[in-house]
Amino acid sequence: MNNVQEESPRDQKKNRRRLQILEIARDIISAKGLRSLKVRDVAEAAGCSVGSVYNEFGDFDGVILTVNRETVQALTVRLGEVPGEDPVRQLYGLAATYLEFFAEHANLLRSLFEHRMEDDRPYPDDILQMVMDAFALMHPPLVRLLPAADDVRIALLSRTLFSAVHGIISLGLEERMVAVPPQMLRQQVEQFVDTHLAGLGIVPVGARSP
Repeated sequence: MNNVQEESPRDQKKNRRRLQILEIARDIISAKGLRSLKVRDVAEAAGCSVGSVYNEFGDFDGVILTVNRETVQALTVRLGEVPGEDPVRQLYGLAATYLEFFAEHANLLRSLFEHRMEDDRPYPDDILQMVMDAFALMHPPLVRLLPAADDVRIALLSRTLFSAVHGIISLGLEERMVAVPPQMLRQQVEQFVDTHLAGLGIVPVGARSP
């Protein structure tokens, strides 16, 4: 006996509408930034009412948060694909991959960090945990490179390294300021990682013997 229930036509229509709303919101954020996202524009493009958008996601925060969840999930997958055989090269690879992802999805990634909940509600714990999980991808190589360091220090180093790389890239790609050419920005990120590792007593890739 087959216990799997097929979706009703109503459920299928509901799911299609939900996916359509998300796609429209994602496209607007990606092209124009979070500040350009308006619920009426999304509803109009989806051919539904504003009330239908709220019914699907609870409120407009729900739309943005769903897009943000997808963004951090995609980022974490990309970072997780960085080879981990060599812990030093892994750290450089994580920084380079973050730069590549940011360059490809700048506005979507900015939305993750810029979004503020309506009525000063707290940001959902699950997204905060997802971001921390992305930070945590720097834990294994740092543990291998600094075996005497305790978990608290490793966590702090991971957060500092991730935050600094994010800041360099975010400002470097900011068009309203003096944008940095991609190749030069990559060099700046690598130079920062060089300096950071050297300060920890770890030999950077560029200083290794051939």
